[in-house]
Amino acid sequence: MSTRLDRALVQRGLAPTRTQAQLLVRDGLVHVDGEETRRAAHPVPDDAEITVVGAGTGTEAEWVRRGWVGRGAVKLAAALEAWPDLVVRGRRCLDVGASTGGFTQVLLEHGAASVVALDVGHDQLAQALRDDPRVLDLSGVSVRDVDEDAVGGPVDVLVGDLSFISLRLVLPVLAGLVRRDGDLVLLVKPQFEVGADALGRGGVVRSARQREEVLLALDDEARRCGLAPQDLRRSPLRGGTGNVEFLWRLRRCSHPAPCPPSAGMMGCGPGRTQMAALARTRAQEDG
Repeated sequence: MSTRLDRALVQRGLAPTRTQAQLLVRDGLVHVDGEETRRAAHPVPDDAEITVVGAGTGTEAEWVRRGWVGRGAVKLAAALEAWPDLVVRGRRCLDVGASTGGFTQVLLEHGAASVVALDVGHDQLAQALRDDPRVLDLSGVSVRDVDEDAVGGPVDVLVGDLSFISLRLVLPVLAGLVRRDGDLVLLVKPQFEVGADALGRGGVVRSARQREEVLLALDDEARRCGLAPQDLRRSPLRGGTGNVEFLWRLRRCSHPAPCPPSAGMMGCGPGRTQMAALARTRAQEDG
């Protein structure tokens, strides 16, 4: 007896759904009896050995292996692992640009008391998350039209994965949705910051200098809005078109905006000079 490879992956508990199994196969992450197999319909004998390779932390396959609803979950999981002092447990959270809910899912796994899942699109949030009493689904809502009342008051933690809009345009809004001393983790996508004329072939920002300029401009805008940058890391995964992305940690200042540019002033964390040096390092990293 034999079974289709995608179906066999689900039956053996190596993938939660056939769709996700097919993604593993497509990406060359499935071996049958030690040989890479890229055809989901490949017939697999019942006694064949199936292994999923390269499915460690921060890899493309991790989200499938862990049953997450989107690959973005890998990015936020990496951020929370990198910043263990960023506490999610027991806190009210907001996921901006929630889409299918990968970030929301990770927040819940880390013990969030509640999550508001906001997205301008309709009916994208995974059904399991819509049914979770800890999740408020705000589909079809633009973040630019939201105030703190719409999300039940300022939240403790805000995470965001936004596309087709510059973060510079929404940072003032995001600052108003987080309580003072609250935490933010935002995914920086340079392709939506540089403008269409600056994009290379395939819509990819290939210049390290351009990426650095994006990060510096965002740092300046964040401070103007009362958000203090804390750290910056490369995302473990690139964007869908191959763009380098960044995980950006911020904290809302405890005092009125703007945040001071000097390190340590008023408890705001690293100064602009320190963050500028970090931006240059991250922008030039290979990966």
